[in-house]
Formats: sequence, structure tokens, C-alpha cells
Amino acid sequence: MNEDIKFILDTTKEGMEASLDHLRKEFVKIRAGKASPVMLSGVMVNYYGSQTPLSQVANINTPDARTISVQPWEKNMLQEIETAITNANLGFNPMNNGETIIINVPPLTEERRLQLAKQAKGEAEDAKVSIRSARQDANKELRTLEVSEDLQKNAETDVQALTDSYSKQVDEIFAVKEQEIMKV
Repeated sequence: MNEDIKFILDTTKEGMEASLDHLRKEFVKIRAGKASPVMLSGVMVNYYGSQTPLSQVANINTPDARTISVQPWEKNMLQEIETAITNANLGFNPMNNGETIIINVPPLTEERRLQLAKQAKGEAEDAKVSIRSARQDANKELRTLEVSEDLQKNAETDVQALTDSYSKQVDEIFAVKEQEIMKV
């Protein structure tokens, strides 16, 4: 196989793999009823004038399936952390007991489950769009190469096979996430 074609295929595969990785990260943020420290991953705290991720100013853990505990490393940060969690608009009601912040994760309503499933489907669609975009870029690059028509057609077939494979993986990952979200 031509080195240029091999490079284009490898680059395309890396791009598609990155789309899958991004999808997995986005799915972790979509809660499915169980408490997880990742639910607070987007929370930024005003730490002495600069916006800092919550995980860098406090210890976050889950004592049980419905509770998130936030233990700040500095007691004077309790109020800032509580405000940041509230302002993050995650639907949580943090309780400050003077030592830690406790967040009770409410069970999901049927309406909320459907909303989260729809959000997950949107993320899956975004991943597929990204994969198709990688295919389109690869095909454009292949057309600029000065190789035989047969080599070019074979390479385009390989790119399409990669696209189909990664799209199928997106569907599988989505199916698992949807099932997780809809499980009561």
C-alpha cells in the first residue's frame, strides 16, 4: 500500500477514535440516577480571584449511590464551593454542614429520563457527524494523491469501512447509555 494512503487512513482512524473518546466523556457527564463525582466536573470555583475546577480545591466522593460529598481542603472555601455548585445549574441543592457539602442526588423522573436520553442521542449524532466529517476529509485528501484509480478506489472503500465500523460503535455505546438512563 502506498505510504501516503496509509498515512491518510491512520490519520482518519485517529480522528474517528477521538470522536468516540469525546462521546464517552460526554456520556459520563450525563447522569443516570447514580451519584458520581464526575457530575461536578464542570463546576468552577472562585479560588482567590481565579476560576478553578472544583476537583482542585476539594475532595469529591460518593459515600453511597444517592449522595455526593465535597470536602474542601480549606474550610473558608465552603461558601464559595456551595455557591459554585448552585450557580452551575445542575439541579442539585447543596447542603453545607460547616465541614463538608452534601449533595443528595434525587432519583430521576420519567420526564427527566426521556430528556437525558434525548441529550445522549444528540451527543451520539454529533459523534457520527464528526466521523463522517473525518471520512469526507480523508476522501478529499485521497483525491489529491497521484496514484492509480484502483488504489484510490480501494482506499476510499477502506475509509468507508472505517466509517461504518465507528458509526456502529457509536450506536452500541448509545444503546448502553440509553438503557442505563431509562433503567429505574
